Amino acid sequence: MISISETVPNATTRWITLSGGVGGAKFAAGMNTLAASGEHDILINTADDFNHLGLRICPDIDSVTYALAGLNDRNRGWGRSEESWNCMATLKEIGAESWFSLGDKDLGLHLFRSHQLSQGESLYQITRKISTSLGVTSRLIPMSESAVKTIVSTDCGELDFQDYFVRHQCRPTVRSVRYSGIETAKLHDIALSSLQSPQLEAVFIAPSNPFLSIDPILNLPAVRSMIKALEVPVVAISPLVGGRALKGPLDKMLSSMGKPINHQAIANHYAGLIDCLIIDSADISESRSIDIPTHTTQTIMNCRKDERSLAEQAIVVAKRLKSNLSSRRPASRGTGSDQL
Repeated sequence: MISISETVPNATTRWITLSGGVGGAKFAAGMNTLAASGEHDILINTADDFNHLGLRICPDIDSVTYALAGLNDRNRGWGRSEESWNCMATLKEIGAESWFSLGDKDLGLHLFRSHQLSQGESLYQITRKISTSLGVTSRLIPMSESAVKTIVSTDCGELDFQDYFVRHQCRPTVRSVRYSGIETAKLHDIALSSLQSPQLEAVFIAPSNPFLSIDPILNLPAVRSMIKALEVPVVAISPLVGGRALKGPLDKMLSSMGKPINHQAIANHYAGLIDCLIIDSADISESRSIDIPTHTTQTIMNCRKDERSLAEQAIVVAKRLKSNLSSRRPASRGTGSDQL
């Protein structure tokens, strides 16, 4: 149970980022460099979480934690840097399940989380302990304490997300995605308090896969309508560049579900929710045909400087939008020619 004292810092929340892993984690890391302690909250997808070898694994929470702490492995795109693999070598040696890689340093975090959960601590409390111990100043908030599971319907049948993503390496053709348990899950109380902060200036949707990382958050009961009703700008960063996903299966998923692989598909997905879509400068010609306001800048984040730069651009866009918003979501919100 969350104590009242744990909700007090939300009064200073200026920015909220909705995030999955990898791309979302990089953007969140950029925001972390710009925000003072207590100003930035990250609402993180937990529908990828699963139990493996007796441990509770939270891939997106861990990706965000490592990225903000400067510990993420930028070459692999997941896990910790300077990792070792002795545990995995032993598992393979004895014929145990080894399809999901757990580095030795990473394993220590999973052991701690699993033990603390067994002692009755909440996922939020554990995440807070881990992130603050690693020097993270932004607050990491699991989307819910309730169990939600992403199920991917494919030409091979229904697969749990990690089976599809890791064991099958995204090879099956995706038909649809659903979120088991979403109907009875509840947005985390801390996140609710953040969304109600009188200091809130903007909500950002990180460049994460809309279907696999962002929709589990938005599809929690009342969350989409709650964000839509906020009188602050909602800005999304497209996860596509040049008609492809930089990481993960988004482009393949869009194609298999009969959707175009372009920024308009992302705009359509967030229709009625966002005020602006940030797209990469390489796709400026496409911005003219998108039916919501857009802003073009470099969205590829190869280094810490790129992360900070994209976060700065997102904040600039949000400030411009806020100064122009006279009412929330007018029917004619703008045309593809609008540039911010």
